Amino acid sequence: MASAQPRYPLLFNPNARSQKGKRALQFLMENAQDFILYATRDVKDAQALTADFVEKGEPVVLAAGGDGTLNAVIQELAGSETALGVLPAGTMNVFAREMGIPVPNMQTSNLSKALKIIDAGHVKDVDLFEANGQPFVQMAGVGFDAQVIEETTVESKNMLGPLAYLMSAVKLLGDKPPKMNVRCADGREYDGVAVLVGNGELYGGQVKLFSKACNEDDMLDILIFKQSGYKFVLDTLKGMAGVIDLVSSSVEYVQANEFTVSSDRDVPVEVDGEYVGRCQKVEFKPAERKLKVLAPENEGGGLANLWKHWQDIPRKLAGDGKSQQQEKES
Repeated sequence: MASAQPRYPLLFNPNARSQKGKRALQFLMENAQDFILYATRDVKDAQALTADFVEKGEPVVLAAGGDGTLNAVIQELAGSETALGVLPAGTMNVFAREMGIPVPNMQTSNLSKALKIIDAGHVKDVDLFEANGQPFVQMAGVGFDAQVIEETTVESKNMLGPLAYLMSAVKLLGDKPPKMNVRCADGREYDGVAVLVGNGELYGGQVKLFSKACNEDDMLDILIFKQSGYKFVLDTLKGMAGVIDLVSSSVEYVQANEFTVSSDRDVPVEVDGEYVGRCQKVEFKPAERKLKVLAPENEGGGLANLWKHWQDIPRKLAGDGKSQQQEKES
């Protein structure tokens, strides 16, 4: 007799209010035979449960929720042999998108497709980094974007959704920016007013802000914004269009394995979209071990690859032009 499919320990927020959250809860109830369900009270509860699973040697832990839920689980999975399974049910689901895991849309939760990926059992080792010892897997921010998260209230998010962040951003654009310095471990130095850090390509949903990023290359991609106000907005829009490093802008695009961001005053810091506090110095470095994630064996393709190919065309043309000019000069 064949052995039964093991039931996965699964963490979820039972108080989800959004439509996506409610559909996720319905899916969990309809497929409860596949899970051992753990309703979490808060972030600390999710972390304590995950730590217990790791200590017991669970091979897989599932998280049903958004990027905040995932970040709480990742804090405890960091450096362990326990693999993360993602059932995306949040607003943005940035990490799930990065990994090629189907995310909710207007018609369906897509959780049945995500569960099939988990059942397939393909484990991918993903780069994991730390900001002042705080593990993150997707991105981090020092300064402006973290301040937007700091200023956006739970009430406004419940009322306005993602628009709440935009309203906070508009209010903060007139503030006097801090002076920041980015110093890489190899001695390179850059000055700016805000810093965004990417382990993957995506930022804030489907925006491919870090066009050169790969979460398997042991490197972080760093955007150092040198001007505030209108110029900051313009450069951010260029980044969203994938041309921030192709046209004239006030942004430095840097890749580094280890670096430190220093500021002339305490500034907000966020990791994976979660506000973690204020400080004057943030040290970024690789975690001791990578994060194991259940992911599609052949993620990517389709529009994603087409977009990446389209982005590479101007670079290739620029490179070819330089080669031809060099041949003429020689």
